[in-house]
Amino acid sequence: MNGWLKGATVYRQGKLQKGDVAVWEGKIAEGVPFLPHDGGSAVPIVFSENCIISPGFADVHVHLREPGFSYKETMETGTRAAARGGYTMLCSMPNLNPAPDTVAHLREQLTLIGRDARVRVKPYGCITLGQKGEGELVDYAALTPYVAGFSDDGRGVQSESTMREAMTRIAAAGGLLAAHCEQDDLLRGGYVHQGAYARAHGHRGISSESEWRQVERDLRLARETGCKYHVCHVSCKESAQLIRRAKAQGVDVTCETAPHYLLLCDEDLQEDGRFKMNPPLRSREDRDALVAAALDGTIDMIATDHAPHAASEKSLGLEKSAMGVVGLECAFAVLYTGLVRTGTMPLERLLHMLTDAPRARFGLSPKTLSAGESADLTVLDLSRAWTVDPADFLSRGRATPFAGARVYGSCELTLVGGETVWQRSTGSL
Repeated sequence: MNGWLKGATVYRQGKLQKGDVAVWEGKIAEGVPFLPHDGGSAVPIVFSENCIISPGFADVHVHLREPGFSYKETMETGTRAAARGGYTMLCSMPNLNPAPDTVAHLREQLTLIGRDARVRVKPYGCITLGQKGEGELVDYAALTPYVAGFSDDGRGVQSESTMREAMTRIAAAGGLLAAHCEQDDLLRGGYVHQGAYARAHGHRGISSESEWRQVERDLRLARETGCKYHVCHVSCKESAQLIRRAKAQGVDVTCETAPHYLLLCDEDLQEDGRFKMNPPLRSREDRDALVAAALDGTIDMIATDHAPHAASEKSLGLEKSAMGVVGLECAFAVLYTGLVRTGTMPLERLLHMLTDAPRARFGLSPKTLSAGESADLTVLDLSRAWTVDPADFLSRGRATPFAGARVYGSCELTLVGGETVWQRSTGSL
C-alpha cells in the first residue's frame, strides 16, 4: 500500500509520541504528507487517537509445524495468524520432519517459507542430529548463515559434555544457542506444576528444579565457552534469579517468557487440555517473580511459544492432552489488558519486549519506523474490546487458556514490506 497513517501515537526507539507514518513503495517515507516523483500522493488513512503505530512484533519462539506436521499447522495458517496478531517476524522452532539439522533438510523449510509465508520467517537449526537432545552435533558453521540460532526445543540437552561442546562450536561459528531447559530425571512422569493444584486433584507434578537445574548448568557453560546463550520459556522464580545473577556477572545471556506465565498460575488450571503446556503454569509466587523480572530487564522479551495441535490431541484433559497452546492472535491483547491496563507495566516496556529486544538479540533487521526502512508495522487500537474466541482463529490450533477472556487492544492493520497482510475492517489478508 501507499499511504499516510495519521492521527495515532507512534512507538519509535522506546518512546511513544504523537505523529504520522508515511509508506511508499514498500518503505517508510520521509516527510508527511509527501509527493513522490511521479506526481502522485499518499492516500491518508486516519486512525483514532486511541491507536498505536508500532514496528511489527517479532516472536522468536513459534512452532509452524511444516514440514512434517501440516495437520497441526501450515506455514500459511501460522503466518496468517501471526499477521492478525501484529507480528511481522517469526523464528520457527525445529521440531519438524525432517528436522533442520543439515542444509539439505533446512532447504525444505526455506522453500515452504518462500512459497507460503505471509510474514517474515527465520528458522532455527538443531543442536543435535535429529533434534534428539543427545548424540551427534550438527555442522553449525554450515547452518549459521541461514538460521536465527540453534535449539532442540522440546528436549533439553541432558549431557553436560554434549552441551559444552555444542556451545564451544556454536560460539566459534558466531551463532546463538536457545535452550529448552528440562532435566529428564527430575520430571518423574509429571505433566502439570508440582504444586497445590496437582496435589488437590491427584495429578503428577513437574518440579521447578527440572527447569532451573539446567539453566544453572548452562549459565556456567556459557560463561566458560563465551557462547551467546538464550533461555526459552522461563517459567519459575529460580530461573529468573539465576539469569539475573549471571547477567550481573557478565554472562552473554538473554531469556524469554510467554504471556501465560506472566498472567496465569496453577490456581487458574482447569481439567482441560488448553491449560497444558511445557513448562507448566507454576505458582502465584513464580508468576509474580516473572513479572518483576520482566520489569527490571532480567527477562528480555516475550515470545508466545505458539504450539498448535489438532483438536483430537488437545481434548484429552490435563493428563493425556499434548503439551502446547497457541498464542499469536491474542498475545498483545491479553498482555495489554493484564499488565498495562492494570498499571503493572508501562506500555513502552511491553512494546520493547515485543519489538526491539527480540530483534536486537537475534540479529533480525531493526525496525524503528525511520525513513528508508522496510514498512513492517502494525496498528493497534487500544480502546477496542473483544472476546478471545478460538473458533475465529486463523491458526489451525484452537487451544488457549485465554479462551473467553474479555480483552482490550486489537490489531487493525499489519504491513510487511508495505503490503497489507492483515486488516481487521476486511477481516482478511
